[in-house]
Formats: sequence, C-alpha cells, structure tokens
Amino acid sequence: MYKNAISGLLAVLLLLPALALAVTYPIPENGDVVGEVYIIHSQYEDTLIELARKHDLGYYEMVNANPRVDPWLPGRGTKIIVPRQYILPDAPREGIVINLAELRLYYYDTENNTVTTHPIGIGTEWWPTPMMEKETIIGKQKDPSWHVPQSILREHEAKGQPIAAVWPPGPDNPLGQYALRTSKPGYLIHGTNRPVAIGRRVTHGCIRMFPEDIEQLYYKVPVGATVRVVHQPIKKGWDDEKLYVEVHEPLEGYPLGMDDLLFELMAISEQPRDDNRTYIIDWDQIKQLDRDMSGIPQPIGTIQ
Repeated sequence: MYKNAISGLLAVLLLLPALALAVTYPIPENGDVVGEVYIIHSQYEDTLIELARKHDLGYYEMVNANPRVDPWLPGRGTKIIVPRQYILPDAPREGIVINLAELRLYYYDTENNTVTTHPIGIGTEWWPTPMMEKETIIGKQKDPSWHVPQSILREHEAKGQPIAAVWPPGPDNPLGQYALRTSKPGYLIHGTNRPVAIGRRVTHGCIRMFPEDIEQLYYKVPVGATVRVVHQPIKKGWDDEKLYVEVHEPLEGYPLGMDDLLFELMAISEQPRDDNRTYIIDWDQIKQLDRDMSGIPQPIGTIQ
C-alpha cells in the first residue's frame, strides 16, 4: 500500500513552489477510493506542520498518520507516512462535499469527471460548522472585506479585546484573498491569513482553506454549485475486489460519537454488495480500526 515515490499516483499533480501539492483525481467509475499513501524522508529542518502544507494535508492528518514521530523535530532521514489516499464520502458526487470528521473538502468537476480534495479548518465546539443537506454557492469575491458578525464583536468585547467592525482586504484579513459565499446565511468558504490553522477546529463556523487551495477552488467552482456538509467519521468503499474502511475520530456535537464506532464497523461487515455477493471479513482488522483512527483507508475484506 505504501509507496516510495509519487509517480504511482493516479492523478494530475500541481506543484506550487514550497507550498501545497494539490491533486486532482479521476472520479472512479466502479469504486470509491482515490489516491495513494506514500513515504517520504524528512530533512533536518522539517516539521510535520510544514510537510503537511507541502503535501496539501491538515496538521492532524499528518500527525495521526505518524503518531510516533515528533511533530516539531522529526529529525533527518525519518520515515514519514503521507496519507494521500481517500475513500470518497457517502454523498452525491457533485459540487462541493465537506466531511467535517476528516476536516476535508471534495470538489467534483462533473464536466471533466474529476475530484479535487483539500484540507480545511472548521468551527470550534462552541462555534460549530453546521451540517448542510444541500446548499449552493451564491457568490464569489476576490479580496473580500470582512464584515464582522455582531456575535464575534461581542465575544471580543467580553474578553476586553475589541476589534474593528469591518476589516479591509490585506494581509491581516482573516478571510484571505478569496471567498465563496454559500446559501447558508453567514457561512463562507474562504482563505486565511493563518495557514497554521488548517486541519484544526479553530473558526467561528466558516470553512478555511490554505491560500493556494482557495485560489484554485475559486476559479474552478461556478456560482450555483451545490454544497453539502456531512459528518462521516467512518467511510467505507470498494477498490477492485477489496472493501476498505477509513476511520477518523468523531467530533463533539455531531451525530455518531465514539461509542458508536465499533457498532458501525460491525454493521458495515454485514452489508451485502449490490450484486448480493458476499465477502470475507478480517475481524481483527475491524477491531484494530476501532483503536487506531489514523484516517488511512484499510482493507477489511475481500469478495468471496
């Protein structure tokens, strides 16, 4: 499963110097898995947060895939797992689909039959990003001003840290250089002036992206594109004759909590394929997934 080179990726690679390695994949015709996990070796000056951005991953995605590596000082020559394989979320493959549990956004370009995926920052426990069954992109803005909601103004005043009601475009603007406005009032998909926050729960509910990622998405996504926000800590999918499962830690405040994980994994193992063929389940692997929520797709069975 792990590879030592990127050449095996079934994708179009877009390399931005010293920044994210954004990837666009063909949408699988008969499966659910895209991308590939591969191995790199760190340099002395590397940190996991820098490597995460270079490979278009969130901070915790990289940390969870490398639990035994010091995130601030991996050291020269340390083997680093780059978890760039994904099971597509259980949602219509159109427009934007955001899976809160994995802090990741998927954009389906149905005209070109491709899917692009990026890490995101989302709302905190106290300011959660809402789930969305089917909203749309109703506007796009380059160099947006930030009109601060009254709730955020009051929060800062209560802390004795009042802020301006309107922030003009520029390096201090939390919205970054690009913003997509959704039909859910008050919620944007936008850039950031704090890239370190990507892959974390840090916002007041909006969706943040790396500056280079939102720029790419801004020019790809048309006004009118659908937006769905789901919470799927467990994703399952087929790749050829193998069944894969991908497990992330459930987020507080959303459906499907920690106590439900093993139950859901067991239920997956009992579901027949559409063609009514059965498959052999690796029960030890299922139990391991309940303990090891690395976010890396793992095979749990094969067709009998």
